[in-house]
Amino acid sequence: MKFTKAQEVIDYLYALPHLHPKNNLSFIKRLLLELGNPQDLVKTIHITGTNGKGSTSYYLSNLLKKAGQKTGLFVSPYVYEFNERIQLNNQNISDQDLVKTANIVQGTYEKLQQQDSTFSLVTFEYEVALAFVYFAQKKCDYAVIEVGIGGEHDKTNVIMPEVSVITTIGLDHEKIIGPTIQDIAREKSGIIKAKRPVVLGNVPEVVWPILKSKAEEEHAIVYQLGRDFSVLLDNQIVYQDHKRKLVFALRPQVEAYDIAVACQAFFLLKLPLSNEEVETAINQTIIPGRYQILRENPLIILDGAHNIQAMSNLLAVVHRMTQQKHGKLYALVTMMKDKDLEQVFSLFDDKDEVLLTTLSYPRVAKKDDFPIDVQKRYNYEKDYRAAFTQLRDHLGANDILIVSGSFYLVSAILTWKGKRDARTRAR
Repeated sequence: MKFTKAQEVIDYLYALPHLHPKNNLSFIKRLLLELGNPQDLVKTIHITGTNGKGSTSYYLSNLLKKAGQKTGLFVSPYVYEFNERIQLNNQNISDQDLVKTANIVQGTYEKLQQQDSTFSLVTFEYEVALAFVYFAQKKCDYAVIEVGIGGEHDKTNVIMPEVSVITTIGLDHEKIIGPTIQDIAREKSGIIKAKRPVVLGNVPEVVWPILKSKAEEEHAIVYQLGRDFSVLLDNQIVYQDHKRKLVFALRPQVEAYDIAVACQAFFLLKLPLSNEEVETAINQTIIPGRYQILRENPLIILDGAHNIQAMSNLLAVVHRMTQQKHGKLYALVTMMKDKDLEQVFSLFDDKDEVLLTTLSYPRVAKKDDFPIDVQKRYNYEKDYRAAFTQLRDHLGANDILIVSGSFYLVSAILTWKGKRDARTRAR
């Protein structure tokens, strides 16, 4: 098979299976070996975490670019288009390069299938291979690699990074890497590598012994938020370690943690960048679909918060804002039906006006997938565009509307409203 258009590549990827019978790295390692192990030709930073790994990846990528490094970025999910998944110096992979790279991967895949009829790839393995081949071909200095799910068994865990990063640990994907938070911590600790430093963000104390034990086993030096570096909010974000103090424009608390972790990881690379340049790089970073302002007055915020921890962080910010403004919170929400729906919806206040909706994706919750008490508490509108319009038209000057629960919903709203309508202003 030879691809000629980017959409052919994307359609092919989504037609591949999502899971192997065995949850190991043998398939991706075999493919990469046949491709010449492109993942070893570029220095990498590996980032995992229940929340914040995407934001941290964007901040770190911007810092590396500011330092004059040719920088690759592999993230998920995408908001506007698939090409966002693989970036070079903050520019999405072009359709031409996507097709060219996919043909290289496909040729190798077909060769391996001819040698072994049982050899197969899942969607994410193919995407990981695309990224590593592209970054190697473009001769990147560094590539920031965001984990898909977990850590130890994630298909990206085939690298020996310069720095490993664990942003947060909470409950998400319990059926895959859980069920307990300790199980999740053990899985995420799998990205800690021998004699390579690891940066820990806002992780709960209950799992610290697990991470510490893994780091000691790997002789990896640990840099921990709150111990080796700190971040404070006081009308601005203040980062501090034993060498420097930096001040950034105010963003939500959760973003402050991600900024601090990204800065600490960057400083471990010992690249030349002044404090002022670091501040500029962070302040200029725009993260699609994460606390993204669609409209200022009244305020409409798009955020792909899709688990308990992320939704809790988002609601803490917007509830505080509505209290200060004496306004009301409106929320348009859908989620994947395999998420902790009951716990997430329990985070909303009784006075919040929540409207449920859905999308035409198999995993997205339909009306009957929401818990019975959630169905009783909130109205449901199948058409997300009609639902958005309904809530928007009810907003008073001091009210806030959030669109949340899924990056798919954020993406759908942004695609519908258009890029130019979405002023991705850093907050």
